Amino acid sequence: MKDYIYADKFFFTSGTKGPGYLELVDGLFGEYSAELPEKFSGEVIDYTGKWIAPGLVDTHIHGYANHDVMDNDADGLKIMSEKLLSCGVTSFLPTTLTSSQERLKEVAATIASVKADVTGAKIQGIYFEGPFFTEEHKGAQNPSYFGDPDLDVFHDWQKAAEGLIKKIALAPERQGVKEFVKTVTDEGVVVSLGHSDATLTQAQAAVEAGASVFVHAYNGMRGLNHREPGMVGALLTLQHVYSELICDGHHVHPKACELLIDKVGADHIALITDCMMAGGMPDGNYQLGEFPVVVKDGTARLSEGNLAGSILKLKEAIKNVVAWGLATPEEAIMMGSLVPAMSCKIDDVCGSIKKGRAADFIVLTPQMDLYATYLDGSKRYTAQ
Repeated sequence: MKDYIYADKFFFTSGTKGPGYLELVDGLFGEYSAELPEKFSGEVIDYTGKWIAPGLVDTHIHGYANHDVMDNDADGLKIMSEKLLSCGVTSFLPTTLTSSQERLKEVAATIASVKADVTGAKIQGIYFEGPFFTEEHKGAQNPSYFGDPDLDVFHDWQKAAEGLIKKIALAPERQGVKEFVKTVTDEGVVVSLGHSDATLTQAQAAVEAGASVFVHAYNGMRGLNHREPGMVGALLTLQHVYSELICDGHHVHPKACELLIDKVGADHIALITDCMMAGGMPDGNYQLGEFPVVVKDGTARLSEGNLAGSILKLKEAIKNVVAWGLATPEEAIMMGSLVPAMSCKIDDVCGSIKKGRAADFIVLTPQMDLYATYLDGSKRYTAQ
């Protein structure tokens, strides 16, 4: 059985096409054509006036819909997976917080055990945000668990995760970073840099060892100074690296977003949410790991006022960068799908529309509003 999606515009890695028809074959993407084949079976799903884009890929997300990855709750992960479809997200990396070695091992094992059972957005790996950070820029991470990178500990986590850890973040100024980065990157794990007071030289050394991503650009890191460029100077000037960027209007001023996008290019920006459990929930009191958080006026904050993750939806991030005049729709969608996937080396399974790949895609209006989300060729969410 072959069905066809008709729409005004389709977003492919090489550029946009349309109007036209995209073939769906047994839950997979088929061929694209400008005209409908003369003989076909199945149905034509008509999205006249709409756009078809790859499903969004959230590679840094701690929680959603009142569930947190650190709850170590398989059912909670299943609910997150389902609810993320309303954000246009079809693939994600459940993201941990700094905690005890044992707790992180337990969480890794739980995520691995539930990976094949989630029925919404697909778990494409695990992101360990920490615990190899430094206290100066701890953010909402608990410094009592901070330490230097330890390969034996990491391998214990990776064994529990059944090889599912795709990315781990650390501070470049910790001891033993070079050996750790080289070893785990050789093993196929992406190393990201953040929650750090590192100098440009320290950050550069970590990148030369293999690190390739900066954690939530500008946040949780030493800022730019004309005598010491620091971590922000590093992400603005080093080559062949990606930067995560939270475009909620609270974490980073739109002008600072513009500076980064202009300097490194949209093809090196991975839009993320850093969302915590209050995402999709009303204002009130919540938890981020071990810390109480107050959600009010579009932000999530610790008691001392510091930002603690976000309540951003990825569908909002791609809309914001267009509304702010920082990116074209094509660039925004790339930053929310292909680039995050590439930055975590999961672009072989998600992030683009390609023949033979699972038909995970979203339907957008020309105003960049989410209209529908498809998973494996089936419509799973429709905007009200």
